[in-house]
Amino acid sequence: MEIQYTSEPEYTVYIKYLSIMDYMNQTSPLQFILIGLSTNSYLQSVYFVIFLIMYIATVVGNVLIIIVVRVDSRLHTAMYFFLSNLSFIDLCFSSTIVPKLLVITLAKDKSISFLGCATQMYFHLALGGTECVILSIMAFDRYMAICNPLRYNTIMNKQICIQLAVGTWCAIFLNSISHAFFTFQLPYCRSNHVDHYFCEMPPLFRLSCKDTLMNEIAVYVSGGLVAICAFALTLMSYVQIISTVLKIRSTGGRHKAFSTCASHLAVVCLYYGAISFMYMRPRNSYSPKKDRVVSILYTVVTPMVNPIIYSIRNKEVKGSLKKMIISKMKS
Repeated sequence: MEIQYTSEPEYTVYIKYLSIMDYMNQTSPLQFILIGLSTNSYLQSVYFVIFLIMYIATVVGNVLIIIVVRVDSRLHTAMYFFLSNLSFIDLCFSSTIVPKLLVITLAKDKSISFLGCATQMYFHLALGGTECVILSIMAFDRYMAICNPLRYNTIMNKQICIQLAVGTWCAIFLNSISHAFFTFQLPYCRSNHVDHYFCEMPPLFRLSCKDTLMNEIAVYVSGGLVAICAFALTLMSYVQIISTVLKIRSTGGRHKAFSTCASHLAVVCLYYGAISFMYMRPRNSYSPKKDRVVSILYTVVTPMVNPIIYSIRNKEVKGSLKKMIISKMKS
């Protein structure tokens, strides 16, 4: 009996092929599996209904804000220009996360493609960073309106507002590319099951078989600089605002000045509180359950609450909304 051996070149090519396929399976899974919020079928149904209602409220509320600012000429000011930017960010931010959350909550297939996961992370980072900076610009706008009213229209003119908005969007979206790119260059050989309801960096870091310390440092440095600078501008603006308002002698004047800032201040506290808890913790303190709860706060709750806060606390927005609704009902 004659034994036939595979030729050396063919054998070498075959071994190389298997090595490459094994490497690809370890480093680049074709898809990830999102664990979601619960495996209990009853809770899944409850979560689906709750998040569907919240998402509808988010879309309706933010779209109304954008339309009202666009239609009412009295709201064509810097304050409402940035408010419409904030509403657009919240609308996109929520749409990046919640539709997929609704799908994986009820569907048996909880998978998300490698590219889909990277895309979701990128827009989550970019939109979150843009909102952070836009909130600081809104604080600066209130500072100029209250502390420098005579120079307000000159400094916060239409051209400057557009430049600030465009510059913010471009800078943050470019900055987010590096985080998404380097995160998905990591070798994911431990598992492809993400213990979360969307693709976020901390849960993905835990799946990598490589030390992710450098990635986390990059997140802290880059994201921290943006967040700290934005928060510092916001804080300095409000220190000056409070100092100026306290000098106003009439109670009515102080109340009117503070009322123009109350909505924005509430949104800032809610946003920075959730972001700080999520990203500014030591690496050994991450908890999947806590992460999911906090993530729901700023991915689902905050985008829904922002238009409600502004419409309730702002007389101009409330008046324009009522006027628009009444005119639609009559027509």
